[in-house]
Amino acid sequence: MKIDKETVEKIAHLARLELTEKEKEKSIEELSEILDFMAKLNELDTTGVEPLIYMNQAVNVLRADEVKQEMTREEALLNAPLKNEEYIKVAKVIQK
Repeated sequence: MKIDKETVEKIAHLARLELTEKEKEKSIEELSEILDFMAKLNELDTTGVEPLIYMNQAVNVLRADEVKQEMTREEALLNAPLKNEEYIKVAKVIQK
């Protein structure tokens, strides 16, 4: 695929980017290099090569979610600067 100024302008428009003429020329060069590299990769024989799903062999070790009562409501309210009998009061963070 040939990258030209029109293609770069279309990509910039889709990405909502405003590019100068110099940036457009540089983008043409960089995108062409990427496509040339991809064309080289497509020339490789990959039969028998397993698809890469993860970059390393590490496996996430997840624990099961367990409901625990680590502290009581009264204990949680002890250090709250603003509170009523049941809840911690916090400053309003949503503005209209």
